[in-house]
Amino acid sequence: MAQLTILTGGQRLCVEAEEGARLSDVLLQNGCQPDMPCGGKGRCRKCRVRASGALSPLSAAELEALSPAERADGVRLACCTHILGDVQVTAGGGDAVTQICTQGAARAVERPDPLFSTLGAAVDIGTTTLAAQLYDREGLLASAAAPNPQRSFGADVISRIGRSMEGEGPALAGCVRQAVAGLLRDLCRQAGRETGEIDALALTGNTAMLHLLCGLDASPLAAAPFQARELFGRSLPAAELELPCAPGAQAYLPRCMSAFVGADITTALLASGICSDRETRMLTDIGTNGEIALWHEGRLSCCSTAAGPAFEGANLSQGMQGAPGAIDHAWAVDGALEVHTIGGAAPKGICGSGVADVLAGLLELGKLDESGLLDDGEEAWPLAPGVAITQGDVRQVQLAKSAVRAGMETLMARSGLAPEDVAELAIAGGFGSYLSLDSAAAIGLIPPGLKPRCRVLGNAALAGAAMLLHSRPLLAESAALADAAVTADLATDPIFMEQYVEQMMF
Repeated sequence: MAQLTILTGGQRLCVEAEEGARLSDVLLQNGCQPDMPCGGKGRCRKCRVRASGALSPLSAAELEALSPAERADGVRLACCTHILGDVQVTAGGGDAVTQICTQGAARAVERPDPLFSTLGAAVDIGTTTLAAQLYDREGLLASAAAPNPQRSFGADVISRIGRSMEGEGPALAGCVRQAVAGLLRDLCRQAGRETGEIDALALTGNTAMLHLLCGLDASPLAAAPFQARELFGRSLPAAELELPCAPGAQAYLPRCMSAFVGADITTALLASGICSDRETRMLTDIGTNGEIALWHEGRLSCCSTAAGPAFEGANLSQGMQGAPGAIDHAWAVDGALEVHTIGGAAPKGICGSGVADVLAGLLELGKLDESGLLDDGEEAWPLAPGVAITQGDVRQVQLAKSAVRAGMETLMARSGLAPEDVAELAIAGGFGSYLSLDSAAAIGLIPPGLKPRCRVLGNAALAGAAMLLHSRPLLAESAALADAAVTADLATDPIFMEQYVEQMMF
């Protein structure tokens, strides 16, 4: 056995590790969360740590990714490095993610009948982020958010399902349960209350996230015919999820619509109110999973598109979450791009809202053509000292935006609708909260004609979960809404295939 000394967050942790073990695996097993949106496949090159001691030689991926100065400073890619003997590693605690949306527009609860007696918590378990709210009978007490630590197992749900099928289901469940428990403690600390007073929870999320949270077999989600083991719409003891709550506290998991249209869309629809009248309206949650719902003539249709994590910054060369130093907005001025960073910090990378603005600005300046080719065949466009957007990044965004837009166009076409027939496009999710609608329309992410009729909801999934927390009658209403939804299979839809290619253009 080798001795591994981990320095993280100002603490020193000494553990034993098998010789030959991958450094990233040992870090994960000991509560560290290296940034690995590729799931440890050596592709994203983001799991940088500083390590010394008996380590495997630099891999080809490391030789390509790390600068001579980084190599001299002992920087390694954790997923490409193996422990050969005693090692010391400095593992960063990760950037503090400041832009996680915890607020969302919601309808008023008409028939209050709370699930909780003393304190209740609503939690949105997103693929990338977690958000939570704490309530008592008088109203909202506190909000909190954190990154989803499952990101270290892969940025998208398919990667995480794959890891669960390889035997890492308990680790996936354990890390997200610990993170939710941490949010509950944070909420109570803010409110001056005790976690033992929480007697009910409403936990929403997509179908895969709820399976992984509960430790259920997620393998049916990974292969045709893509059937979920269960669609939830039930309560279970909070103790089964290892959450610090009152004895006997129950956690309600809302009904999912299908394998890839989850409870987060059910609760977002509940909050949006788009299904409350006969008007034709659409809702989309633009993120790693692009989920779309269309309400038309009293019928609900929905779909899910594999947008990938480009809008979360995960698979971009210098992409990052919404932390200080992330370029979050950009605009064209006097023939050049100017950028803004979160917190006014020195630019370190770019997050999703910044990517949309940058591409819209490059289109405006004529530095990016409609096919997505950078001016004069350049491989990268500098945005700030040390930060650039590459041709490969542009292609990743094209894939993501065409998938989301094609999903919208397919649902409309299947109902015989054009964008002008849709009275409203409700945009849910954290990414949509910071997205410039002008930029979204300019790059073709949303139909330009719908831009004046867009309503940004914020974290509607969390807002809808809070509605369930406050109204027992809404449990049955939301389940009935989910059960009535018709999910379009885009994988075999010729309209989607045609639109996917067409919407690739800017």
